[in-house]
Amino acid sequence: MIRFGPAGCGGRAEAVSNLEKYKKLGITACEVPFTYQVWMREVDAKTIGQAARKLDIKLSIHAPYWLNLNSTDKKKIQESMERILKCCEIGEVLGAYAVVFHAGFYGKMSKEETYQNIKKQIQKMQNVIKKKKWKIKLAPETMGKINVFGDIDEILRLMKETGCFCCVDFAHLFARYQGKITYKEIYEKFRHLPSMHCHFSGINWGPKGERSHKVTGDSELRKLLEALPKNKEIVIINESPVPVEDSVKAIKIWKNLR
Repeated sequence: MIRFGPAGCGGRAEAVSNLEKYKKLGITACEVPFTYQVWMREVDAKTIGQAARKLDIKLSIHAPYWLNLNSTDKKKIQESMERILKCCEIGEVLGAYAVVFHAGFYGKMSKEETYQNIKKQIQKMQNVIKKKKWKIKLAPETMGKINVFGDIDEILRLMKETGCFCCVDFAHLFARYQGKITYKEIYEKFRHLPSMHCHFSGINWGPKGERSHKVTGDSELRKLLEALPKNKEIVIINESPVPVEDSVKAIKIWKNLR
């Protein structure tokens, strides 16, 4: 099945009531945004997680934007890892199944140097997760800008060599590859995965890739959903300026395609 949902659940006070509203709209997934800080306390995570399970809404987390596992500053790398692992800690209480994050920038390093540095940090975090016996998965995201780590091959290689999960952002990849790749071609690269966590929205892009997210067009939603299988567990999180409305739109289109 495919689960659809927005990036965002509101703050501590309104998260449960928002999840209840989502359920009435047919939404079955939600990504909790820790994009600026890990704002949720453990007591809140328990309450929100219990509500999500009762409503059958699958939760994931987006880690803070301010991360770079390939920084030349070792302190920044350590702080980045700490932020991701804090997301994992709260996510485990919340019942979230994945922590999505932007892995880093190439900077002045080669792609291979960048890959090896990021791989090393992910392996360290995987060891912590294993030691603490957490079930939550690390999910580095495919990225939309050409100067940012996270093309298709890099993410596939990370999964193979570290055992991590991933987030396939179809809109990012469409922008990164300058529209010269189809959603079907992207899916074919990841079709071996038993399940997928995805992002999608409308997107503005230029010569350097992604510029900004925009409202998701009906035709683009249809193209994406026509490219996806009907018998695989897939979560699609919408990151447009109106993610709830666009998630509901996707649900309606998907029902008509089934």
